[in-house]
Amino acid sequence: MTAGISLNAQAGALADRMIADAARLRIGVSAGPQGETLIDCGANHLGGIEAGLALAAVCLGGLGTVTLMPSEATPRWPWHVAVQSSNPVTACLGSQYAGWALKDEAESFFALGSGPARALARSEAIFEELPHRESAERAVLVLESGRPPPRSVVESVAAACGVAPDRLSVLFAPTSSLAGSLQVVARVVEVALHKAHTLEFPLDRIVDAVGSAPLSPPHPDFATAMGRTNDAIILGGRVQLFVTGAAKDAAELAEGLPSCKSSDYGAPFAAIFKRAGGDFYAIDPLLFSPAWVAVTAIETGETFRGGTVSAELLDASFA
Repeated sequence: MTAGISLNAQAGALADRMIADAARLRIGVSAGPQGETLIDCGANHLGGIEAGLALAAVCLGGLGTVTLMPSEATPRWPWHVAVQSSNPVTACLGSQYAGWALKDEAESFFALGSGPARALARSEAIFEELPHRESAERAVLVLESGRPPPRSVVESVAAACGVAPDRLSVLFAPTSSLAGSLQVVARVVEVALHKAHTLEFPLDRIVDAVGSAPLSPPHPDFATAMGRTNDAIILGGRVQLFVTGAAKDAAELAEGLPSCKSSDYGAPFAAIFKRAGGDFYAIDPLLFSPAWVAVTAIETGETFRGGTVSAELLDASFA
């Protein structure tokens, strides 16, 4: 489905456009100590919504569109981040998913890596199930971080990707920033695909996807900001998947996919996180999915729906 496509080449071109528009986007561009390109989208530079839209497109490896749209689904939070991809599995799970844990304990650095550099490194178990094979002379990495990666992380990422450090571009923004929060909300489709994978729905049968979630207001406190971005998807996200195969399979997926199927559903994420003792992994993983889903079986024309948007809980989180 993505033969002949280089996610890193496409994302690199998008990153180059961001560099050319750095002043307008209010982002910072610099060279790291090993020649790596550092693009600060919201740490020591203001960034903003447009920077976040560009950052989210980079995360998708150039295989998706990310825009803002008005929505009446959440009346008090009418602006939604809308995402569409006709190669959703590669774009979302092969690139956008923040599945690469990067750390340097001596530097007290930890960040989750996303973006197409993951498809070069292929260090995560999910790549055993993804057919896409990546070839590129340049690697592009996105970090949910308030500072650039230390030397050791740059070296390990470059080595894993098979490129020299000066061929690595790193874009970063903390979740507390406007750009950082937007790019997390833009994972609404990716979250749906990841849960579909957890439910053991065959990934090769998901052929197109579209989704949206309300743009969450940023917050300077990390835990609050993280809660709001999660709630944007869990409480207000809507996704439609287009799948092949039997309609009954599409119906079962629509039934199991929404966040309300989780035993932890029913409160803003910050409250759930506190109840779990601040342990992210103590939270039921089935919670991480959109609030409402539709699954269309394209061979029969039938569409099945599940879940509901909770404007009341979303207000409690965003207020």
